[in-house]
Amino acid sequence: MIRLVVLDGAALNPGDLSWEPLAALGELIVHPRSAPAECVSRARGAAVVLTNKTRLDRSFFEALPELRLVAVLATGTDIVDLEGAAEHGVKVMNVPEYGTASVAQQTLALLLEVATGTGLHDAAVHAGTWTRAVDWTFWQRPLLELEGRTFGIVGFGRIGRRVAKLAEALGMRVIAAQWEPSAAFLGPPLADVSSPQPVRRGLDELFAESDVVSLHCPLTPATRQLVDARRLALMRREAILINTARGALIDEPALAAALHAGHLRGAGLDVLSVEPPPADHPLLSAPRCVITPHIAWATTAARQRLMTITAENLKTWGRAFNFSARV
Repeated sequence: MIRLVVLDGAALNPGDLSWEPLAALGELIVHPRSAPAECVSRARGAAVVLTNKTRLDRSFFEALPELRLVAVLATGTDIVDLEGAAEHGVKVMNVPEYGTASVAQQTLALLLEVATGTGLHDAAVHAGTWTRAVDWTFWQRPLLELEGRTFGIVGFGRIGRRVAKLAEALGMRVIAAQWEPSAAFLGPPLADVSSPQPVRRGLDELFAESDVVSLHCPLTPATRQLVDARRLALMRREAILINTARGALIDEPALAAALHAGHLRGAGLDVLSVEPPPADHPLLSAPRCVITPHIAWATTAARQRLMTITAENLKTWGRAFNFSARV
C-alpha cells in the first residue's frame, strides 16, 4: 500500500468535499497547511506528495529518496523545482483542465467590473449615494462598451481558448500570442479544444493593438515579469490588463505606476506575486485596480473536479509504474 501525503489540503477542501477519492488509493495523510520547515518530515515515507501552493525545492527531493511522484493540485507547476525533481527521478503531475470554465468566468467578471463597475456602483448605492442623488441615475466613472474592441490573449491554451469564446460573445475581436507549455508537464496535449481561431500576433504587437490584454500563460523563467514597464508603455491609453494566471507575470510596481499615471483604464487581478500580499503592496493602493484573492479556481465544481481528476491520474500512474494501491 502506498502512502500519500497532502501538504496543504485546506484550500482545496476546507470541509465541503470528501477526501475519499484519494483515500481509496492508499494510506492518505492530509495536513491543512505545512510550513517550509515541516515539509520533509511530513513527506518522509510517502511515495506520493500532493501540494497545491506549498513550494518544493531541490533540497526537498534530495532528502526523500523514496518519493516517486509529486501531484500538483493545480494547473501551474511553478511551485516545484522541476529540474530538481527530474534529477532525483521524481515525476511531476498537474491537472490542466479542472478549472477552465471557472477561471474563464472570473476573467470575464474582472473585465466587466473594470469596464462597468458593477460592484463599485452597488457599494455606492448601499452607501446612500443614489438616495441623495438629484437625478434618477448616476455613474461613478465613464462606462465602457466592449463590443467592437480588441481582446488580446497571452497564452492560447485551454483557458485562453475558453476566454476567447466569451470575448467573441461580447462582440470583441480576439487576437492571441501563444506560449508553449513546459515539456515537464504531464498530461494530455492541447488538442480537440473547440475555440475561435484568433489573429496571431507577436507579444509586443499584441500589447500595442489590444484594448484588453488578458494573461493565461504559465509562469516560467521566460514569462516572469513579461508585463514590464516597457510593455505597459506599449498599451493603449484606457486599455485594461487582466491577470488570472500568476502574479509574477507582471512587474507590479510598474503596473502601479502606470495606474497612478492614468495610462491605463484599469486592471483586474486575481493573483499577485506574493499571496497573501503585504499591507504595503503597491497595487493595494493603486487606483482603478480590482483585486480578488486568487479565487478563480475555487468554485465548488472546479475543486471537486480537481480532486476527482487527481485521483484518476494517480490510478493511471500507479498502474504504469507497478505501484500497488487500493484500486
